[in-house]
Amino acid sequence: MEKILTVNNLTKKFGYLTAVKNLSFSIEKGNVYGILGPNGSGKSTTLGIVLNVVNRTGGEFSWFDGNVSTHQALKKVGAIIERPNFYPYMTAVQNLKLVCKIKEVQEAKIEEKLELVGLLDRKNSKFKTYSLGMKQRLAIASALLNDPEILILDEPTNGLDPQGIHQIREIIKKIASQGTTILLASHLLDEVEKVCSHVVILRKGEKLYSGSVDGMLASHGFFELKTDQTEKLKSFLEDHASFGELKIENGSITAFLKEELNPAELNKMLFDKGIILSHLVQRKESLEEQFLTMTKNQAN
Repeated sequence: MEKILTVNNLTKKFGYLTAVKNLSFSIEKGNVYGILGPNGSGKSTTLGIVLNVVNRTGGEFSWFDGNVSTHQALKKVGAIIERPNFYPYMTAVQNLKLVCKIKEVQEAKIEEKLELVGLLDRKNSKFKTYSLGMKQRLAIASALLNDPEILILDEPTNGLDPQGIHQIREIIKKIASQGTTILLASHLLDEVEKVCSHVVILRKGEKLYSGSVDGMLASHGFFELKTDQTEKLKSFLEDHASFGELKIENGSITAFLKEELNPAELNKMLFDKGIILSHLVQRKESLEEQFLTMTKNQAN
């Protein structure tokens, strides 16, 4: 796969504080990456370094397989790393025309990008009349004017109401479906789980995990089971090689899998043992549960 961004042992110190520590990861074309971590974990600093607005203390990074200079590479990057900043008394179209002049790109794309972010019907409204969500969507349209190969977003849904959050997430999915690679920083597990295919998890500037969202901990998930014969079911699960930890609560057993197991197969095995289930649901651990498992063993 073509690499869009490669980061090697990136370190950033602000005096005594190490904001980013020996961070390494790579971003491949066509995926949606989330840099996930609480506030102060080094997400924004990392984005600032690769966008050349923050000087690194150590390590290196390269864009597009290292074949072009950072200055040239950034012409193929769209980024929003601060609150949208447009002229309040100018319309959306007037503001975007100004961006086109600065970026030295054609104005022909303006309406197409406004339609993509759902603002075409408000193209002649002044920026100051926009809601916070609309302002954020205009910023995304602005970042897409040069048809970037990668779009970088820092906390894109911060401060928005539920409707605004939903709209931004749907736009991100739509942009990704058209082949643009996306890198977004977020402290929201839910956000990363809903829109990202890959995740880099940071804590106090250090990487805890980098890889696909699905591949986190390679979890096989768990079964939720209920029967009138709870003790018999518990004994069966304890003796079965496919199961690890068991949790019993209100007569329901949660059985965590150590390997893949088909629910129909499990149901038949239990039926053959005379155990009739009244409830059988197979679930995957949420990103939140996996994240908590991963950070549980880390020192505070």
